[in-house]
Amino acid sequence: MKKDLRLLVVEDSEDDVILMRRVLSKAGYETDLLRVENGKELEDALTTRNWDLVITDHNIPGFSSVEALKQVKEFDESLPVVIVSGSIGEDIAVAAMKAGAQDYIMKNNLVRLAPAIERELRDVETRRARKRAEDTIRHMAYHDSLTGLINRAEFERRLKRVLYGLNSIEGHHALLYLDLDQFKVINDTCGHVAGDELLRQLTVILHKPIRESDTLARLGGDEFGILLENCPQDHAELIADNLIKEVKESHFVWKNQTFKVGASIGLVMLTNADQGMTEALSAADMACYAAKDAWRNRYHLYSEDDSSLIRRHGEMKWVSRIHAALNDNSFTLYQQKMLPVNSQSGLATHFEFLVRLKDKGEIIAPGAFIPAAERYNLMPSIDRWVIKEAFKCIVQITQTNTDLINATYFLNLSGTSLSDKAFFDFLREQFEKYSLAAEQICFEVTETAAITNLASTVEFIKQLKELGCQFALDDFGAGLSSFSYLKSLPVDYLKIDGGFVRDMLEDPMDAAIVAAVNNIGHVAGLKTVAEFVENEEIMRALGEIGVDYAQGYALAKPAPVEELIVKAKQAQN
Repeated sequence: MKKDLRLLVVEDSEDDVILMRRVLSKAGYETDLLRVENGKELEDALTTRNWDLVITDHNIPGFSSVEALKQVKEFDESLPVVIVSGSIGEDIAVAAMKAGAQDYIMKNNLVRLAPAIERELRDVETRRARKRAEDTIRHMAYHDSLTGLINRAEFERRLKRVLYGLNSIEGHHALLYLDLDQFKVINDTCGHVAGDELLRQLTVILHKPIRESDTLARLGGDEFGILLENCPQDHAELIADNLIKEVKESHFVWKNQTFKVGASIGLVMLTNADQGMTEALSAADMACYAAKDAWRNRYHLYSEDDSSLIRRHGEMKWVSRIHAALNDNSFTLYQQKMLPVNSQSGLATHFEFLVRLKDKGEIIAPGAFIPAAERYNLMPSIDRWVIKEAFKCIVQITQTNTDLINATYFLNLSGTSLSDKAFFDFLREQFEKYSLAAEQICFEVTETAAITNLASTVEFIKQLKELGCQFALDDFGAGLSSFSYLKSLPVDYLKIDGGFVRDMLEDPMDAAIVAAVNNIGHVAGLKTVAEFVENEEIMRALGEIGVDYAQGYALAKPAPVEELIVKAKQAQN
């Protein structure tokens, strides 16, 4: 049975071609052969037909095998080329092989032609498969597998190139950092398969407003980067505005549900050769979040003297420090004592555990880093660290000082942890791990955090109270809700906001609020705690009102938990 062979021959001798065809026919090949004599004919043949193999003579007047080989390899590097010539020096043959020829055969020894072609037809598939694999790996290295867009690494490389070019050529380029709004809703409602499909569809939409010369990349998650080269500011703002409109006007349908998403964009003009790639991306990211803060579906143009961006820049520095502290275990626990206001009440002493950050010998209060942790969703990680460390410390304290077994230990929880479905399972695991009595623990949540998502907060509290935990409503009176929510929240303690307590001796209104919160708390069956008790006079006033507990500098300043552990050991001895 004949084997088909599409053969392109660069040869000026028709007789030599007839001879080659005869040799190949005897070897079982049915040859579809075309002879060309120069570069133009070779180019036409390569671009109009698909060939299995190219044979070229070495010496054709005005067109050598070196030129033919170069032309073939530039067109298709994997296409096999065999040199068949009447005379060729060994040095020329070696050079040809180095340039990409697969073999060279003398015309007086055509018996080698068929075996050489058979070998090359077999090997070319291996080479092409290897090249496809290499191309795939190369593509994966520079492209996002989900959307097909270039990835963050390649985008950063191109951004570096543009910034470097500003050293020699003055220009106006723009960097856009786009973050989708409401993307998490689709992921949470319909699952990640739906989210992935939305990203693929948005890839098409985002291409519409930008130019062919612009670079669109997926930087990760639902974040995209767009590099607008040679683009003045007014046109960059127009593109940013059109991108937002295109996304806003699109509809995503998934299993009969229709969703709308939006986009927030940070825009940075690249005109300074000294601006680094990291600084440019950071500026664009900050501007993007400023757009989100301004009710989303808009762009924000970065400016170095923008006060909101300066604040966010400080927060982003805290983010890296928080991540480092979580990795290096650089957080530490402090404790502050709560004492009964009436020493004759028989109430036990309690302690609140407070988180601090150790940094180069300095102890940093939570007010410095908690706002950044809240904004960038790091509070659940901090809450988990605090709970693990606190439980370990409480076990040490109660094992060495039985007088503190009846104490209650207060731990703060953030609003994001309250809405984290996995957080309850984490807490239950920690109670089991440390064999800790749940009755010893009172979790504190602020009034604002509790009412932000009231239904999930109530459910979370009920679950933990079933384990035996207690709950305190912190900073009560500082929010707008106050008394009405006490009917819904199953808490045990009411902590009166320290802003009212601190000034209650000078401000009759503050004193009235403290008394009212205490009274309504007792009517609801709750114990009350006054915060920010800074002197004995306030302590006496609280006693007259009937507040149960006091907490503040007049009683005890926050101190490292290690001191409490040491005192517990000393008491045991």
